[in-house]
Amino acid sequence: MASLNKVMIIGNVGNEPEMRFTPNGNPVTSFRVATNRIYTAPDGEKKQETDWFTVVAWNKLAEQCNQFLGKGRLVYVEGRLHNRSWEGQDGQKRYRTEVVANRVTFLDRQASAALPEDRPDDTEADEAIPEDIIE
Repeated sequence: MASLNKVMIIGNVGNEPEMRFTPNGNPVTSFRVATNRIYTAPDGEKKQETDWFTVVAWNKLAEQCNQFLGKGRLVYVEGRLHNRSWEGQDGQKRYRTEVVANRVTFLDRQASAALPEDRPDDTEADEAIPEDIIE
């Protein structure tokens, strides 16, 4: 049976990216992205709805997101949804749905001017830890 888990979002970065390292030394960067939807309510009033996504990038992509992304930047993120759970310090079970990014593209002029001129060569992605380069 075939299956597909793919997410594509365009929105604004809502916080400064936060980079940390796994015990094995792999970099991981997380940041939030806000997407907006404007619609007309039944009474004719225009309304806006905002959805927030937590995005997680690994390895080379994590380093590049940490270096070049900033709050307010417009980005395209492509990846997969990942649900995780853990037990909090208070003993309660916590849940989070994240977008594990395999591609992040800057869509605003300020960000594209900050990109390095030479793109690194594409590398094969590890199935457990996705990698890609920023386009």
